[in-house]
Amino acid sequence: MEMIHEAGQYVDTVKRVCEAVGSEVTFRGTVHRVRDMSDFSFVVMRVERGLIQCTFQGDEIGGIKRSDVKDAMVLEVTGTVREEPRAEHGVEVVLSALSILGKPYDQLPVPLGKKYMGLSLDVDLPLRPITLRHPRKQAIFRVQGAIADGFAQYMQSQGFTHIHTPKIVVAGAEGGANLFKLDYFGTPAYLAQSPQFHKQYLAGAFGRVYEIGSVYRAERHNTSRHLNEYMGLDFEMAYIDSMYDVMAMETGMLKSVMAYVKEHCAEELAMLNAEVPEIKEIPTIRFHEAKQIMEEKYGHKSKNRYDLNPDEEVLLCQWAKEEHDSDFVFVTHFPSAKRPFYAKDDPEDPKLALSFDLLFRGLEITTGGQRIHDYQEQMDKLEARKMNAELFESFTMLHKYGMPPHGGLGIGLERLTMQLLGLNNIREASMFPRDMNRLEP
Repeated sequence: MEMIHEAGQYVDTVKRVCEAVGSEVTFRGTVHRVRDMSDFSFVVMRVERGLIQCTFQGDEIGGIKRSDVKDAMVLEVTGTVREEPRAEHGVEVVLSALSILGKPYDQLPVPLGKKYMGLSLDVDLPLRPITLRHPRKQAIFRVQGAIADGFAQYMQSQGFTHIHTPKIVVAGAEGGANLFKLDYFGTPAYLAQSPQFHKQYLAGAFGRVYEIGSVYRAERHNTSRHLNEYMGLDFEMAYIDSMYDVMAMETGMLKSVMAYVKEHCAEELAMLNAEVPEIKEIPTIRFHEAKQIMEEKYGHKSKNRYDLNPDEEVLLCQWAKEEHDSDFVFVTHFPSAKRPFYAKDDPEDPKLALSFDLLFRGLEITTGGQRIHDYQEQMDKLEARKMNAELFESFTMLHKYGMPPHGGLGIGLERLTMQLLGLNNIREASMFPRDMNRLEP
């Protein structure tokens, strides 16, 4: 009988090779590109987090001909590491042995070996299982993964419990018609357009909760900033004094996340020429004041009395950068009529909601605020909006049996990634984007 022991400590292959100058190493990877010279070839291997240059000298090593080594071939190689300033990471491996672990059966459909593939989205997205092998594509999603990891780390440091809420629900948290309907064993159901209800339930139980999970919006948008499925970074916190507690938590979280990304993705950020913002504090402006500034400073008069248009988000971020040297700006006190029914209204002016958006480099990445926690207040708002309270009995149960003041927010991970890295289209920040026209791969 065989016994299985735990795996050994992982060591990044690039690091292991770089630390082995003058010694022999063995590692596995995929041929990224081959450049043939007169009597040798450069074989650049793609490993977990980078490229390693190898040299294949002579015509044959261990029965494998130099001419047989092709792009996308999977190899185990052995060789001596030597310094080479012109190579990736300043080293190269002089091969002495190799074996073939896997081989392609067709020519690659895209030029993976080039620094820039130069593909349009229409070409890139259908071939994502292949194009995601490219270092620049991988860099985007390593940064995105670090954003999520940094978010989780900060939330845990602040006493938040990691939760997982259902994505099949009986009603939409945001209302409206942008819901994907399901037949749930004969009962109408929907894909969750937000974890809102459940994270409020759990804030009442745990006090502070966070989630990283899928969100579904059946919106017929075909823009560079919308997806029909995206990843949400959500948190909800109880025992707050105001929505400003939520905003302060987000400010601290973003500051921590940016530091985490800089620490863990320095090479990826350099490859993508991305500038990580320094966050000390984030300016805040009320919705109606923002409208005034845009008209008085930029001559922009908006016809939208309830929300910010995309061009206004750009202008407000321009103002925040010019006036406060900030890439971020909070906009608060939106008109209550266009905010969700669970948003708490401002006691000083019930026409306004204690709700906010966070804009980052010209785009809204966050919506949040303080929620209604009083039972009668929530029932009155449902009635005022002519919503059937019976459909929300499981939600109003939260209020009926006592709930502390609470609030929270949701962040679009893809939008945050897009703005941080300066990408042109949100689909570039989604591994396998789901939009109106795309269900594959």
